Amino acid sequence: MTEWTPRSWRAFPARQQPEWPDEGALETALKLLSELPPLVFAGEARALTSQMARVADGEAFLLQAGDCAESFDGFSANSIRDKLQVMLQMAVVLTYSTGVPTVKVGRIAGQFAKPRSSPTENVGGLELPSFRGHMVNDPGFSAEARAADPNRLVSAYHQSAATLNLLRAFTKGGFADLNRVHQWNMDFIATSTEGKRYELLAGEIDRALRFMRACGLDTETEPQLHEVDFFTSHEALILGYEEALTREDSLTGDWYDCSAHMLWMGERTRQSDGAHLEFLRGVRNPLGCKLGPSATADEAVEICELLNPDRLPGRLTLISRMGADGVEELLRPLIRAVRDAGHRVAWACDPMHGNTFTSESGLKTRHFDAIMQELAGYFAAHRAEGTWPGGVHVELTGEDVTECLGGAEEILDDHLDHRYETACDPRLNGRQSLDLAYRIAELLRG
Repeated sequence: MTEWTPRSWRAFPARQQPEWPDEGALETALKLLSELPPLVFAGEARALTSQMARVADGEAFLLQAGDCAESFDGFSANSIRDKLQVMLQMAVVLTYSTGVPTVKVGRIAGQFAKPRSSPTENVGGLELPSFRGHMVNDPGFSAEARAADPNRLVSAYHQSAATLNLLRAFTKGGFADLNRVHQWNMDFIATSTEGKRYELLAGEIDRALRFMRACGLDTETEPQLHEVDFFTSHEALILGYEEALTREDSLTGDWYDCSAHMLWMGERTRQSDGAHLEFLRGVRNPLGCKLGPSATADEAVEICELLNPDRLPGRLTLISRMGADGVEELLRPLIRAVRDAGHRVAWACDPMHGNTFTSESGLKTRHFDAIMQELAGYFAAHRAEGTWPGGVHVELTGEDVTECLGGAEEILDDHLDHRYETACDPRLNGRQSLDLAYRIAELLRG
């Protein structure tokens, strides 16, 4: 391995990078970003590493969730609050049902870029660059909209800063108080089967809190009941942006990517000789790596060796995204190889990305049954190998969208275009997300 610096990735092949038409404008934007304050702090990233170590050791469960791709257009305090509410509901269900703490990590405050299967798309004979997320270009199909604009990198920073500011206020300022557990149940969820089931659970929590107070415990002064730790994450895709927000920690001398608490690299960018792995191996944030159906046991072990040579618990999460068919058969050799090589990693399942298809109506979607089928296979693989299933990584929104088929309220193909609002991939709505949490809790208990 070469000596690492925040710029050393530039000597490696970098996939999924935009073609910036104006290199001078790009460098100006990156220089500005490098002089702006960090979005997160090294101490916060170390705190997440400690919590992820508990996940790796089977003492906690990871809930990593949020938008497929954040949007400049849909940015509002309400949308941030609603996503947080759904995650708090899911975390309460998981923790109360399983008896282990839930580590809450959002795909938020930085998830603005998306990898694409093709660099261009053709509509009606017109070929233009693919939409790569609002950090890069605009979804409108015109040459002007699809041109990569480095000023969007700066806009993404400022929206991330505003989002983080609100998230910190919500999670530490009383909104996440366990005494407010009923108030997290939004109207369109509360009237559903899942929402009514959640209300019963919330009532049980109320009774438990009253019992604690009756026993003389001061629930008003216990901070764990009134605030939560909430961390941010995104795919570290646009490497210039990540480099510009990398800072040297004054306490330890280590480098941290201060764009988010946790970063991951995807199935398309996890090459052992690629720029994304080179960049991520040098920052001390907790990291994730997606593993698709083509991943081999040797590749999984090599990634562990390169990203976590010191074998620090909580440093690395391997996120499987195998698809519903054959997940147990595909995943077990990877789990076995990583375990036998002595790597204490956290495992998580992304049951979304391997189960995307185009519906009869022409919209990209996923079926709730396929999502659950992959999760069931994932849990079965870990049971068979005697390892802890770790966590889940899902795309969801707090809004009442119709983007994924199925679920307890049964969204059908002809419902999709009612409220299909995603900027890229289809997301679970609040009802489906809560349904998912209950079913994951049953898998964990099983």
